[in-house]
Amino acid sequence: MIRLLALVLAIGFSLAGANTSGTFTNPILPSGPDPWVLYHNGFYYYMNTTGKNLTLWKSKSIGDLAHAEKKIVWTPPLSGPDSHDIWAPEIHLIGGKWYIYFAADGGDNRTHRLWVLENSSPDPMEGEWVMKGKLADSTDKWAIDPTVFEDNGKLFLVWSGWPGDANKVQNIYIAQLKNPWTIEGQRVLISTPHFRWERHDDDLGVKVNEGPEVLKHNGDIFLVFSASGCWTDDYALGMLQAREGSDLLNPASWVKSKHPLLKTSGKAHAYGTGHNTFFRSPDGTQDWIIYHANPDPEEGCKEERSPRAQPFTWNADGTPNFGKPVPLGQPLPLPSGEQPGQ
Repeated sequence: MIRLLALVLAIGFSLAGANTSGTFTNPILPSGPDPWVLYHNGFYYYMNTTGKNLTLWKSKSIGDLAHAEKKIVWTPPLSGPDSHDIWAPEIHLIGGKWYIYFAADGGDNRTHRLWVLENSSPDPMEGEWVMKGKLADSTDKWAIDPTVFEDNGKLFLVWSGWPGDANKVQNIYIAQLKNPWTIEGQRVLISTPHFRWERHDDDLGVKVNEGPEVLKHNGDIFLVFSASGCWTDDYALGMLQAREGSDLLNPASWVKSKHPLLKTSGKAHAYGTGHNTFFRSPDGTQDWIIYHANPDPEEGCKEERSPRAQPFTWNADGTPNFGKPVPLGQPLPLPSGEQPGQ
């Protein structure tokens, strides 16, 4: 039944025109692991893992991505260290230039590292994307899922990596950036899988913290990450919290949530909820989360993962409240400030 629902939704994407109802339904695309959204000058810029290239969507409506302008902005070389398994791309606007951060390897997962592209065009769909190179500290260990953020005039990089050279544990690391493509100093460990909800599927001997994303609110920095393996239905969102202006390179500045903030909901057909990001509504009055999930159990880390978006609120203590996954097919109002039919 659920697979039939997913098929019906996919057909709907291809047959429907621009959204004129003022609502949308999840998933916003039939497939899209590791979704990323940036809203800038009236447009949503969207990316997700394709595995084989970097594709950028540009849309005035988050609910109408299926009909948005879409362009492959970078194709990897046929061979070399950045030629395979292109994962978790993010587009950022830093100092008036566009940057895409992503992970890639040379055909062997053990060689996964972080990479950076730069584009000086005002419109990231235009201009030339220039490879700035590999982004690594002196340890040069396995690394995926990069994101960047600014605090107190400093630029920071956060990512998921191995402590050594074997696939036993994925930690969250932070480092300061000298510029958007160069790490300054050493990586600092700020999270390792500790709680039981971070360590499901211990039988495989792999414990996972990955997909870090930054959310700021009232002087707090929330670093929301994905825990447990994406191959399990227990993939869920956890959180680290620090204060703006604190020493973010000191692990003691970060406090981890004791419980997951968003997790699997069979009722919503959302299994393995994870690898999220955040955006504000066009009029700045709403906070939204976008994440991927599978429509059926035990589908793992494959193309069945689809992007879902929903608004969220804030708890009395200032922490985010993501609620529960909204069921597939349930109408949601467009983000505040969007106009139907755009």
